[in-house]
Amino acid sequence: MKYSVKSSNPLTHASGCLAVTVYTDGSIGDVAKSVDQATGGVITAAVKRGDIKGKVGESLMIPLIDGIRAHRLLLLGAGDKADECSLVNIKKIGAKLANTLEKSGAADAAVSIEGLNIANRSLADSVTILIEAMEYAAYRFDQLKQKKSSASLKAVTLLCDSRSQANIAQTGVNRGEAIAGGVRLARDLGNLPGNICTPSYLASEARKMQKSHSLKVTVLDEGRMEKLGMGSLLSVSRGSREPAKLIIMEYQGAAKSKAPIVLVGKGLTFDAGGISLKPAPAMDEMKYDMCGGASVLGTLKAVAELGLKINVVGIVPASENLPDGAANKPGDIVTSMAGKTIEILNTDAEGRLILCDALTYARRFKPAAIIDIATLTGACVIALGAHPSGLFSQDDALAEEILEAGNQSGDRAWRMPLWDDYQKQLDSPFADIANIGGKGGGAVIAACFLARFTEDLTWAHLDIAGTAWTQGKNKSATGRPVALLTRFILSRCQ
Repeated sequence: MKYSVKSSNPLTHASGCLAVTVYTDGSIGDVAKSVDQATGGVITAAVKRGDIKGKVGESLMIPLIDGIRAHRLLLLGAGDKADECSLVNIKKIGAKLANTLEKSGAADAAVSIEGLNIANRSLADSVTILIEAMEYAAYRFDQLKQKKSSASLKAVTLLCDSRSQANIAQTGVNRGEAIAGGVRLARDLGNLPGNICTPSYLASEARKMQKSHSLKVTVLDEGRMEKLGMGSLLSVSRGSREPAKLIIMEYQGAAKSKAPIVLVGKGLTFDAGGISLKPAPAMDEMKYDMCGGASVLGTLKAVAELGLKINVVGIVPASENLPDGAANKPGDIVTSMAGKTIEILNTDAEGRLILCDALTYARRFKPAAIIDIATLTGACVIALGAHPSGLFSQDDALAEEILEAGNQSGDRAWRMPLWDDYQKQLDSPFADIANIGGKGGGAVIAACFLARFTEDLTWAHLDIAGTAWTQGKNKSATGRPVALLTRFILSRCQ
């Protein structure tokens, strides 16, 4: 969808639909009042009849309105006028707006931004969240269907009171479109099945970004990884016919001397658990085990489109984890790139095995901060459910930055403990470290494992096992945490 901003009179602006807000107390804003007068009181009549009560998430479409140049009038519930909208409510309004406009058949629409400002946030921020919500609701994955969905709505114009207000709103549109584009890429990659989205496919998608977004992309094959000593990562791919790839994407928006932010995303394009085979029910959802890697590609896309003055490196260790005669066996011991030996007690705890080598590789970039993103543990889903991602870090300042980025974007995280008390659970009598540590605190133990490879780094780990996709009949990748990561990087540019 194409978005634009104009300081235009809503009464004379030609469009397929004009959207304005109404409130729960029966009042309407100045823009809605002018529309109401021009249309002979159609808005106040609808409110008095109770056709719309102004609750957030409500809408009422009124077709063929005389007195304005739009062919349809859409009333949107905006809640209590006494309070500015919350971020959650703006997301609900944006989703309702997108879905209702799509069903209307209108090819274009104009939306008055009156009443759509988030409390204690700038207009630009509010518009960014609105655009993200609309694009998220409008998303359809039909690439593999014979019959494609045909979206009638092609363009949305945000109407502002003044040119200065329009300039501010345009900043929000630019950010919203870039972040939504990154989320869309991450969702597309996540929703593709494992027979299409292989490690080689992920690498090819990264290479496309080299041309379209001026990124430097390097892809290491198994031979080069073996020379680097990445025995932990390569042990996971041995059970697959698909060769592993280490994908490195470099965005340079600042001087080369400026230390980069490094994002490391788990790219397990399918995870059957290996010899420690997963249960059959819902195993199809293990195509989503590469959503951490997908979020790195999506974030790099957003950062590049915004042209941010910062250096960012994205690293995606990509592999499959399948049972085979050459696959890891419980009890096997492998040697990581860092030189630490690892006893593999459960082959389904493979994400940490590929991440530890990628984190060691990331050291060569001398990062200002490093964040890894992974659908790492079912234990995190049990602990936090599907709302926040689990955040682990021994650096309080970095953790607070990430938490704030989550709050600002609505893509929230919750900090979990990363205490040394847990480390003893990873002790092994045969190797430097075991890859699991018993039943209790599984998400913490996984983070503790990664902490062994990030000592002296400014590092954080995001466990997105509960937030990377939705389940059920309409299951889909969510594209999280692209919005959080992009907001974090934006904050580092200020």
